[in-house]
Amino acid sequence: MSGNTIASIATNRRSVLGWLGTASVAALTPGIACAAAAPAIYKDARAPVDLRVRDLLSRMTLDEKVAQLITLSTTKRQVMDAALKFDPARADTAYPNGIGQIARPSDRGGAATAANTGTDVTGRWRAPADTIAFVNAAQRWATTRSRLGIPILFHEEALHGFMAPEATSFPQAIALAGSFDRELVRRVNAVIAREVRAHGTVLALSPVVDIARDPRWGRIEETFGEDPYLCGEMGVAAVIGLQGEGKTLAPGKVFATLKHMTGHGQPESGENVAPAPIAERELRENFFPPFRSVVARTGIGAVMPSYNEIDGVPSHANRWLLHDVLRGEWGFDGAIVSDYAAIGELASLHHIAVDRDAAARLAMAAGVDSDLPDGEAYRSLADQVRAGKVSVEAVDEACRRMLTMKVRSGMFEQPIVDPKAAARLTGNAEARALALEAARRSIALLVNDGTLPLTAGAHKTVAVIGPNAAIARLGGYSSIPKATVSLLDGVRARLKGKAEMVHAQGVFITQNEDRSANEVLLADPAKNRQLIAEAVEVAKSADVILLAIGDTEQTSREGYAKTHLGDRTSLDLLGEQNALFAAMKATGKPVVVVAINGRPPSWPTAVESANALLECWYVGQEGGTAIAEAVFGDINPGAKLPVTVARSTGQLPVFYDAKPSARRGYLFDTTAPLFPFGFGLSYTRFEIGTPRLSAPKIGIAGTVTVAVDVTNTGQRAGDEVVQLYVRDQVSSVARPVIELKGFERVTLAPGERKTVQFALGPDAFRFFDLNMREVVEPGLFDISVGPDSAHLKTAILEIA
Repeated sequence: MSGNTIASIATNRRSVLGWLGTASVAALTPGIACAAAAPAIYKDARAPVDLRVRDLLSRMTLDEKVAQLITLSTTKRQVMDAALKFDPARADTAYPNGIGQIARPSDRGGAATAANTGTDVTGRWRAPADTIAFVNAAQRWATTRSRLGIPILFHEEALHGFMAPEATSFPQAIALAGSFDRELVRRVNAVIAREVRAHGTVLALSPVVDIARDPRWGRIEETFGEDPYLCGEMGVAAVIGLQGEGKTLAPGKVFATLKHMTGHGQPESGENVAPAPIAERELRENFFPPFRSVVARTGIGAVMPSYNEIDGVPSHANRWLLHDVLRGEWGFDGAIVSDYAAIGELASLHHIAVDRDAAARLAMAAGVDSDLPDGEAYRSLADQVRAGKVSVEAVDEACRRMLTMKVRSGMFEQPIVDPKAAARLTGNAEARALALEAARRSIALLVNDGTLPLTAGAHKTVAVIGPNAAIARLGGYSSIPKATVSLLDGVRARLKGKAEMVHAQGVFITQNEDRSANEVLLADPAKNRQLIAEAVEVAKSADVILLAIGDTEQTSREGYAKTHLGDRTSLDLLGEQNALFAAMKATGKPVVVVAINGRPPSWPTAVESANALLECWYVGQEGGTAIAEAVFGDINPGAKLPVTVARSTGQLPVFYDAKPSARRGYLFDTTAPLFPFGFGLSYTRFEIGTPRLSAPKIGIAGTVTVAVDVTNTGQRAGDEVVQLYVRDQVSSVARPVIELKGFERVTLAPGERKTVQFALGPDAFRFFDLNMREVVEPGLFDISVGPDSAHLKTAILEIA
């Protein structure tokens, strides 16, 4: 140990002893009344976090502690005046014990939930300056007019951008996952954090690391795909981008919330919040790993349980899940925050509690610290403690965690934000450039007979047709950025002065574009047939057709209530889109399908007959520019599919890492997916060599280095994602046929070759044996590499 290290430890020890010496025993003992003269350690930024929290907790009444566990969303109206501004006098009356948390200050109306789906409770955006004014007024009230001056925790949605007006909208999560680019995901989330923090919020409800195994589920777009390793890697990158390293926030950073633990992504019948009939081994080997990886490798601030039940126990009441596994086995010490209204649903949906009070007791016992979005269940906790139904120790522990987050955030030192600085940081040129870069790296080429890339000016007339041509679709959990670029905008700009562009709607998918609408109605078929006829006439004048089809924010979304659905029984194109495609093919012109969608493109007719197909997902506010660049060869698509694409619902569930006994076969159909996991083409060609192992044999605690050469054998520069998979040839319990354990995206010039190296240690080979022990078993392992999960070259490793 160096002299500097010893001196530092000694200094820290003297500091701690000094703070301890200035505090009375009462000031550091929760539940004991604090002497009026005791120094306020919690206000001293130099003091250790745990001492500050203990000191503050010791000064609080029971009602003040419970106030820290509840949130205001629709109940924000209780502290707002007629102009929807924060009203200190009303706050004094409604919340004399302080306010713990406020949801979405950028939304004036509050958030919709399963029990409250009225159109007045969602999407009523504040202007950015108004949001900051609201936050600052609330913080001034909290820090100057509440008894202890505890600042308010604000949270916002930030899945693929700060969900508020004028903020930057990046590609949806499933698109970013397809980039297979950890650093890109980190950089995107760093900008998101900067924009969120600039508006006074320190907690972001992101990222989602559920593995998604059912494309009927409308929330699949919010995920990083189907693979545990990919979801974990993208999740770690997102959290580090949002929070930075460690557990204390630096300026411009926000705490991340890991969602939704767990089983959410493979619900029964593909319906949101439905039961997840998943055994413990399946949980531990597939659904837990992304969460575990993030907890182990980051200072993640919060975790949100899932709505669903597992083996009869809803996650918000599952002490084994939240206490034994998350906190006990993995050592998570942050806050556990409920999903919106999920505690109350223990009574109203799951029927494992007789009422909200009983639901609150179950959630508290399971370890849920904060009740989002309106604290409806936890508002009863103080009375329940007085009645002996809930222990004060449980409330103290939950309050301690929420206070710890506030202290770690720096809110006690700087609760007020500068609106001018926020304006400079939000949606600026740097952010917009990153949104364009992210869009470029998120586009995958799935079909190409040589039609793409087009050369600008080589075709006299280009037709841009389809329901997604003239609108920039951003996907769920998005707001209104300063500017957007549709496909039509992007192509028009790219062809200016070089060729003529013509446009037709083709069809409408739904009757309106109101993503918050509860009822979703498909467009009138008769009207669509008329529009198809008009599109045919337009297409006849063109030399090539760009056909923009897919989903809308209504047809692929979170189904959070029986009156607000988002899941589907069909995966194919909705409405008359297949008829539109057939009509375009019938013109005899080349048809390039531009897929703009939230669900995977299980569109067999379009896939089999299109001359080319670009999978763009919801590619963000700059998507139109990036797609046009891909169409005309200014960029070379290099993304891959983060999911297996089913041919039909009859194949579900279908994922690449199946067990050996799966996929035996069907009468009259194939088990082969439309596209395998990890698939994506390029405008150039790559050759990936056979993997080379640093040693043919390692011990069970050993590490092997895998080297693989990748060469661009084509005529264009491009990106390839080298993917590494592992297979245990013989094991004591059935294991997947292959599992992703490494990936690297590389850029190569024509003729260039690079050697990519992967280090595989025990984590790559561990699994849970018959006795549910995590082990590495001796034996032979296939170490395979390739451009996707279906085209692999293999070497054999022995572990002894």
